Amino acid sequence: MPPEADKLFQENVSKNLIDTDEYPATQALHIRCISILADLWHAPSAKGAIGTATTGSSEAIQLGGLAMKKIWQAKRKAAGKSIYEPGPNIVMGANAQVALEKFARYFEVECRLVPVTAESHYRLDASKIMDYVDENTIGVYVILGSEPPSAPCTYTGHYEPVKEISDLLDEYEAKSGNYVPIHVDAASGGFIAPFATHPTKPSRGHKFGLSYVGVGWIIWRDKAHLPKELIFELHYLGSVEYSFSLNFSRPAAPIIAQYFNLIHLGFEGFRAVALDDLKNARLLSRALEASGYYVVLSDIHRKVPSALEAVKGAAGINEEDPEVYHPGLPVVSFRFSDAFKEKHPEIEQRWIQTLLRSKGWIVPNYELPPSLEQTQILRVVVKESMTEVLVDQFVADLIEITESLARPGSALHGLNTLDQAQRNKGSRAEQHVGALESGSAEGSSGTYARPC
Repeated sequence: MPPEADKLFQENVSKNLIDTDEYPATQALHIRCISILADLWHAPSAKGAIGTATTGSSEAIQLGGLAMKKIWQAKRKAAGKSIYEPGPNIVMGANAQVALEKFARYFEVECRLVPVTAESHYRLDASKIMDYVDENTIGVYVILGSEPPSAPCTYTGHYEPVKEISDLLDEYEAKSGNYVPIHVDAASGGFIAPFATHPTKPSRGHKFGLSYVGVGWIIWRDKAHLPKELIFELHYLGSVEYSFSLNFSRPAAPIIAQYFNLIHLGFEGFRAVALDDLKNARLLSRALEASGYYVVLSDIHRKVPSALEAVKGAAGINEEDPEVYHPGLPVVSFRFSDAFKEKHPEIEQRWIQTLLRSKGWIVPNYELPPSLEQTQILRVVVKESMTEVLVDQFVADLIEITESLARPGSALHGLNTLDQAQRNKGSRAEQHVGALESGSAEGSSGTYARPC
């Protein structure tokens, strides 16, 4: 963030958002942020929407889930039905990250995971979702792109089909009378999609919202979707206040910084940043595939057939127009190409992560969701700090490492061979001081959450 934002943050680092009597302006800025975001995310009425700042998207997920659970309980009670047998369930893709599963486990809701496939672009499969929905489904978590592991994830930056799923649930309600709401988790996509796609959800301001770590947002489209029993009326700080977040005290500085960015950049500023991020992500994707060593699983560099048809016969395609490409986050997920693996079966992809770190690049290597876990991917998140020059340097470093690993007789090839030999002998894994022992956590349920 610019120096002015740093100064603003430092001047307000001791401010408590909840103490509106002592710091009334902080609450006013908080309300303005909610209004701006409600309008940005197309709430029916920015004035009628209701929301709050959160400590990142994880808290927003818990609040959204709780609201859906309370609405379901109220409907069950009104119909004279039990809220315990068989109990509530919530539906999400098997690509969901731990924050979504935490809600289900912490608040005693059955977690129903919809399998993901290559055909579904490694995201929630709309064609299968209705097989998991019934009268006890409190809602569906739908992810508008992400960049794991710190956000609810689609692994590859794809947006899940919110509109398609919403239409399916509307049809289900018309036939059954059961209302199943959607919680759109836009931890990253909330600050990309509105600006880069059809310049036209909970979000995390410290990601593509370009704010400091520690602020996120949740917006309900109207007050009817936030049950009153989740709202607390407080009288002991000198005035009447209302609270419906998991935290009570909360630092005001990140909210102030978020407001600074909203008015400093404005719509056109955020759009320029988003389009630049996507342009550089497409540049990286093409360079990786041109090398022949890698195949890219993300689709943001691939043109939409309908867009090509629309410009057929025209003077040409504007390569900078985001509408020409598949929508998604500026995230590049890739793996060794089949040709490279066939030629060099002894090379383990995980070494790319380790060796890139030695050059200053942090690129995680991990397995895809259950049923696809045999496939490992590397992932790069392209943000405003990753310029075209840095993309070029990254590609150069990656190709150098890849070719050195593949070259027999090189030091890196020998390192890979030695590691394989030690692993085959069953050498004891490295132990970290203070780490939990194996078996300390409940077994993996199949989402991105893994046992410690």
